[in-house]
Amino acid sequence: MGVFTAPENLSGHEQVVFCQDKSSGLRAIIAVYSTALGPALGGTRFYPYASEEEALHDVLDLSKGMAYKNAVAGLDLGGGKAVIWGDPVADKSEELLRAYGRFVESLGGRYYTACDVGTYVEDMDVISKETRYVTGRSEDHGGAGDSSVLTAYGVFQGMRAAADHKWGTPTLAGRTVGVAGIGKVGKHLITHLIDDGAKVVATDVSERAHDWLKTTHPNVDFVDTTEALIGSDIDVYAPCALGGALNDDSVPVLRASIVCGAANNQLAHPGVEKDLASRGILYAPDYVVNAGGVIQVADEIEGFNFNRAQRRASKIFDVTGEILRLADREGVPPAVAADRLAERRMANVGRLRTIHLP
Repeated sequence: MGVFTAPENLSGHEQVVFCQDKSSGLRAIIAVYSTALGPALGGTRFYPYASEEEALHDVLDLSKGMAYKNAVAGLDLGGGKAVIWGDPVADKSEELLRAYGRFVESLGGRYYTACDVGTYVEDMDVISKETRYVTGRSEDHGGAGDSSVLTAYGVFQGMRAAADHKWGTPTLAGRTVGVAGIGKVGKHLITHLIDDGAKVVATDVSERAHDWLKTTHPNVDFVDTTEALIGSDIDVYAPCALGGALNDDSVPVLRASIVCGAANNQLAHPGVEKDLASRGILYAPDYVVNAGGVIQVADEIEGFNFNRAQRRASKIFDVTGEILRLADREGVPPAVAADRLAERRMANVGRLRTIHLP
């Protein structure tokens, strides 16, 4: 797959940069999908891809998703993403991260990076030694800290909005929520759900995550596999691990009435959103409800204030409700309605860039 001949759903990027530093072992790709609303913002994923093609596919897909996420979140930021091809446990080093930081700096502010799968706050602190264009740093370095805090909070707000739309009440009290993935975001989400009075069923491949659950929330039921989770009697399914959770195998057996989770790119391919709608399953678009993290790190650019960022993340409740109502009015799945809202804002606000300033 070539960059200029990528499938239609992955094309349209402004810039794709391949970065290599042989001494440190760095192999990275930075993809800028759009700067119509401002500098592109998106995290850096450190992952042992099976091939360069797989890494390229992921970064192109994720960067486009970030553009739509930032637009719907009301941020004056475009969309971008980066991937570092390698094993974060075996390959990550100060030298590699700083080499990557210099490549980010070389883009002159077109792209701001942040945490993602395989990268953490402490990594952003190292990267910031080489570039000004990094968010998600630790509080000791003037940053916003762990962005999973407001990611989970935003997903919870989106879930409340979906519950209000589906059942007429903005709470998960008395409902059973299945959480797939007890990682950085899933842990916080489970706490919000329990505090709201929901019953939680969870799964994760990590034994460490299972141990955390038994210690922290012993009343939460644990199932061994995601397949067992989606086939159980749950009201809401919350995918909080890697993408592609909603596919031709999972949707037909899914018993939940709502899907609302933190994972990116939950729809495995175009058309899955129609399959969900045909089964009467309400899908809260992933990039809408999981925008709390990007809202948190974007606030860092202004000089981070947690209370201000949380107030902004609270609006995910309103935006999710608006999209679900728009979907009903226009007779389209919520994923299509969300895309239309994002594209409208990128076009309308981006158009103002044609008014030249002195």
